[in-house]
Amino acid sequence: MAAIEGMAAIGAALAIGISAIATAYTQAKIGAAGVGALAEDDSLFGQVLILTVVPETMVIFGLVVALISAGFI
Repeated sequence: MAAIEGMAAIGAALAIGISAIATAYTQAKIGAAGVGALAEDDSLFGQVLILTVVPETMVIFGLVVALISAGFI
């Protein structure tokens, strides 16, 4: 029984870790492009903000998968 719980914990850690790394990478790329766009046109602030926040949903989905695989949901 302990081996199954351990594998579930490893799966939960991978779900969070991989989604967090992917989110960090995409937010860095979008953030850099967004700063460049804002330097040229200040009216793009709302669009850049939304595009920067959207990848954060990947971490939320990773958290949900981790909670389900760990048995909390």
